[in-house]
Amino acid sequence: MSTAKQEPERRRPPYRYLFQRRISAIDHRRPQRWNWAVLVRPLDHSLVRSAPQPLERQHLRGLRYFWLDGLFSAISDNFYLGFITLFALAYGASNSQIGTLTAVANLLGALSFLPGARLVERIGRRKSVVVWTGGGFGRLALLALALLPFVVSRPEWAILAIIALNGLRAFLANLGNPAWTAIVADLVPELMRGRYFGSRNMAMGVAALAVAPLAGRLIALLNGQGGRPVLGYQAAFFLAFAFGLVATASYQRMPEPQAAVKTVTTTAKGGWRQALGLQPAFVGLVISAFIWNLSLQVAAPFFNVYLVKNLGATTALVGLVASISSLTALVGQRVFGRLLDSRGAIWVQRLTGLLIPGLPLAWIFISEPWHVGIINTFGGFLWAGYNLANFNLLLEMTPEAQRPRAVAVYQTVVFVSAVLGPLLGGYLADSVSFKLIFGLSGGGRLLGTLVFLWLTLRRKDEG
Repeated sequence: MSTAKQEPERRRPPYRYLFQRRISAIDHRRPQRWNWAVLVRPLDHSLVRSAPQPLERQHLRGLRYFWLDGLFSAISDNFYLGFITLFALAYGASNSQIGTLTAVANLLGALSFLPGARLVERIGRRKSVVVWTGGGFGRLALLALALLPFVVSRPEWAILAIIALNGLRAFLANLGNPAWTAIVADLVPELMRGRYFGSRNMAMGVAALAVAPLAGRLIALLNGQGGRPVLGYQAAFFLAFAFGLVATASYQRMPEPQAAVKTVTTTAKGGWRQALGLQPAFVGLVISAFIWNLSLQVAAPFFNVYLVKNLGATTALVGLVASISSLTALVGQRVFGRLLDSRGAIWVQRLTGLLIPGLPLAWIFISEPWHVGIINTFGGFLWAGYNLANFNLLLEMTPEAQRPRAVAVYQTVVFVSAVLGPLLGGYLADSVSFKLIFGLSGGGRLLGTLVFLWLTLRRKDEG
């Protein structure tokens, strides 16, 4: 009798016990697993220490592969995101076309969220939606961009193709966002989110720190080789595709967590609106996010363009100054991850939201490319805290029973503002100056923070 009772405990003990005994006991007998254990041991130590309760084997495995997905996704993104506008610029794109490039991607992204939420409700398997949308077909657009110069030779057609492929990638990536966010909410325990996402974001920051200058240098070295003026961009986008596939494979190996609350499907037009109305703080978060992101996107697509066209920076220097923000973001992840757990997400977003508006204002006064490094030193640190807090607020304030739709509503509003911002910024940059849009961006971000403090905090108290 006693043996029968103890047998399940020996076969399925808490992972805290498994971690302490099995890795040290097995690694020397199975050398083929040693490198893997060394890679994930620091992560496992961190997860075990910060977990509010002992983690089961499958739960820890899911957290580990989600962490690896973030790492390889960051490598992929940093071979691509900072250079897509410069790729279009290499074909002679105007400021208005650069604005259109970003606006089209944001428009298609905005149109994808609600269909993505309905897709989750219809299929019921959230991980499959993520893997096949942004993780699968979405990353094929990166391969298409790498092959584009072999297919299209006329610059005007190439610019249109870049806009279309960038938009397609954005649509597919954001189609899976409601499913991705719903999985995260069930995968990462609330009491350890600050430290876990701090660790994950730090790994992503290290990747950005290494990859961004490498990509810039690669582009500078290969452009023009063999009579191909954009060969460097092709190589960078192919590497973005390759590392993106590794990220997708990591995500695929992650066990899908069971939903804490069953998703409620609403077919009536007012059903999901009524559900969101039960979370007044969430409504305030959405309104303030619209103002903040509209102001952000007025200037965001044009920082690197201004750096190259007006300050004379090279692509290698663009990657280098980007790596500075990645470096200071590592410090920010560590600092704000702990503050998030101790002071709360609202406190962190309030602090960073009042300081970040000064960053675009500083662009008005710089005269040398290296000055951007000073701005990015503060920017990387502050944005690390802001993004960490904002994502946790989204998880906290969305109604659990309708989280995919609530996330879709939030992201749709954000992307609608991100459609208007680049179009307005491109027009003002061509007709007036870059410095005007930098000033508007700083003032608008401050307004968005003040609206957040007024609406979100007041509505949270009322809710």
